[in-house]
Amino acid sequence: MTTDPSTYDTVVAERLHAVHERIARAGGSGVTVLPVTKSFPVEACWAAYHAGGAAVGENYAQEVVAKLGAERLSSERLPFEVHFIGQLQTNKVRMLAPIVSLFGAVDRLSQVRELAKRVPGARILVQVQAPGSPGKAGCPIAEVPALIESATSAGLMADGLMAVGPTEGGPEAARPLFRSVRALATQLGLATCSMGMSDDLEIAVQEGSTQVRIGTALFGRRPHPETLVR
Repeated sequence: MTTDPSTYDTVVAERLHAVHERIARAGGSGVTVLPVTKSFPVEACWAAYHAGGAAVGENYAQEVVAKLGAERLSSERLPFEVHFIGQLQTNKVRMLAPIVSLFGAVDRLSQVRELAKRVPGARILVQVQAPGSPGKAGCPIAEVPALIESATSAGLMADGLMAVGPTEGGPEAARPLFRSVRALATQLGLATCSMGMSDDLEIAVQEGSTQVRIGTALFGRRPHPETLVR
């Protein structure tokens, strides 16, 4: 996609409108869209903001700092939130703290302890691991309540849960995971249930998602991973 500001803003706004239409057709009400701007230039963040986005999602610590650190310093405070939704390395928490408003994808106690130390009162989402996917990111669903309790006891604000659907089997393959995560969020009294991306957002909305994380459907194909700053 061109990075000409006026064209970029117009295209992203049109695509965001199309995403909201998809949500509505799936029966969603009050579902928010988190534009995922990882690997895209800073213009993507501003285009999402100009289209009405209150936050953007980023995945790589060094990219966040390179892309948005200077923007924050030049204006003292960005007019939109930055949500870190990638795998969180504890040694990167300090560099992210001045920029990030919410840490998603928290899935282990070491992250909770580091966040409590470096970012007291931080808002978090706990990522739930897809069943049958040991070794992949996420906290096993049976261990989520204990991790939430530990986070709360450490002074963090657990806003809710996050889930990533399986990479194989098509959108429908995500339904059991999304259903389980929604039920657990309800059981724990958590407000946010962040599930669904460009390919499976309809399934997520049908199963009770309150937030979908959208990148490709807004900004197009991502640059080759080897070009990214992580």
